[in-house]
Amino acid sequence: MASPDLHTSWLSAAVESFGGSFNIRIEEGAADSVEFFEDPTSPVCNLPTNIPKPPPVTGKIQSRATVPRQLANSDCVPKDTWDRLFKEGFGADVHVIAENGSVIPAHYALLTVASPVLGNLLQQSKLRNGIRCIKIAGVPHGAVYVFIRFLYSACYDEGDVKKFVLHLLVLSHFYSVPSLKRVCINHLEQGWLTSDNVIDVLQLARDCDAPRLTLFCIRMVVGNFKSISSTEGWKVMRRANPALEQELLEFVVEADTRKQDRLKKIEEKTVYLQLHEAMEALVHICRDGCRTIGPRDKVLKASQEACSFPACKGLESLVRHFSNCKIKVPGGCVRCKRMWQIFELHSRICEEPDSCKVPLCSHFKEKMLQQTKKDEVKWKVLVSKVRAARNAVSLFSSRRSSF
Repeated sequence: MASPDLHTSWLSAAVESFGGSFNIRIEEGAADSVEFFEDPTSPVCNLPTNIPKPPPVTGKIQSRATVPRQLANSDCVPKDTWDRLFKEGFGADVHVIAENGSVIPAHYALLTVASPVLGNLLQQSKLRNGIRCIKIAGVPHGAVYVFIRFLYSACYDEGDVKKFVLHLLVLSHFYSVPSLKRVCINHLEQGWLTSDNVIDVLQLARDCDAPRLTLFCIRMVVGNFKSISSTEGWKVMRRANPALEQELLEFVVEADTRKQDRLKKIEEKTVYLQLHEAMEALVHICRDGCRTIGPRDKVLKASQEACSFPACKGLESLVRHFSNCKIKVPGGCVRCKRMWQIFELHSRICEEPDSCKVPLCSHFKEKMLQQTKKDEVKWKVLVSKVRAARNAVSLFSSRRSSF
C-alpha cells in the first residue's frame, strides 16, 4: 500500500475539516513512520491507543517481482547451495515434466529469474494445489535435468554436457539462456565435430542463431569438402535443403578461387624477386667480376670464394652465351632475347647511368624515348613490381638483423 502525496488538495481539505486542531508536519529524517505533533494551543483530543502504524514510504516498498531478482543476484549465496536446493527440491512449487513422464521439482522464482521465456510460460500455466506444471517435450529426461540444474547454479558435469550438447543447445536457444549456449558452443568447437555430424550441427547452429558455430562448421566443410560431401548427412541435406547445399558449394568455390589467387600472387612475387636478384647479379658481374667472367679491366682470380649472389651462376652462363652467340638478334635466339630484356630492365632501374658498368645501359635509356605508350606502361608496371620485391627483401633483412 503506497502512502498518498501529502501536498495535494485532498490533504488540505482534510486538515481544514479537523478545524485546525493539529499541525501536521513530516520529519525529513523519519523513513518508516509519519509522526503527528500536537499543537499546545489546541484543545486536547482523546484518541484511541490502538492506532496501527502507518505504511512505509513509497520508496521503501518492494514489489513481489523484484524479490526473485535480488535473490538470484545475491553474491553471498554459493553455487553449492543453489545446487543442493535443486537436488533436494525443498519447497518446490513447480513440476517440470520430461518426455518420459518423469517429474523434476523446481522453484518458480528461480526459474523466472534464470529464463524469462520459461517464466512467462509458467505464469500462463494453471496453479493446481499450489503447484505449477510445465512439460518440456522433444528432448530426453537427462537433458532436461542438466538444463534445469544449470538454471539454478550454472553447474554441470562435463560428461553430461558432452552427451546432451545438441539438446542443450536447442533448450538454451528456445528458453533464452545465453550462458548455457556459450558452454554448448565451446564444447562443440573443442573437438566434438566430425565429418559425419558437421552438416547436422551446421543446420542446427543456423536455426539456433549461433553465428560463431555456423562459421566454424562452414570452415570445416570448406577445408574437408571431399570427405564431407560423401557422408550421409550431406546426402540428406541435399534432399531436404538444396539451398544450403548451393550456399556451401559457393563457399567452396570462393575458397578455391582465393587459394588459386594466393598461389598466383606468391608465384608472381617469386618471379619479381628472381628478377631483382638477377639485376643485382648483373651489376656484380659487370662491376666486380665473378668466377671466370667479369669486366675487361679486372683481373680474375682462379681461387675465388663462392659467390653470395643466388642468381649469379645462372646469369653467368647467360652472359657467356650472349657474348659468343652468332645470332644475337632480339627475337632470333631465345636466350639472347632474355638477355636483351634483362639489359633493358636494368636500364630502367639504374639510377646512375653515367657511371654504370653494365653494357647497353645508356643505349636503352635513349631507346625508352622512342617506345610507344603501351610498351612504356608495361615496363613501368614491371619496374614497380621489381622495386617492391627489392624493398620487401631489404625490410626483412633489416628486421632480421635487428633481432
